[in-house]
Amino acid sequence: VQLVESGGGLVQPGGSLGLSCAASGFTFSTYAMGWFRQAPGKEREFVAIINWSGRSTYYAASVKGRFTISRDNAKNTVYLQMNSLTPEDTAVYYCNVRFNGVDYWGKGTLVAVSS
Repeated sequence: VQLVESGGGLVQPGGSLGLSCAASGFTFSTYAMGWFRQAPGKEREFVAIINWSGRSTYYAASVKGRFTISRDNAKNTVYLQMNSLTPEDTAVYYCNVRFNGVDYWGKGTLVAVSS
């Protein structure tokens, strides 16, 4: 299993950023995919999850209404569109899949929200 995140960077408060996670090593279209984040000095926390078909999503309260998770099963890729970003969204963002009972993570991509 390999997960590779991309799309992080520096953005001003109120701005938008889109993240991607390219997956390989498993049958992507049959697994739920998640996004998590870890801010400096804090524990990793759940952000969003999407089911195998993309028809069902769930968000952490802190991002609901601002972030959108989606997937393209033809491209083995899951996305996270982030709008109305605040400094509190600054974190390393990780892609996640639970495959055969084991959690797999990418190396993460840094999102920094600052003026």
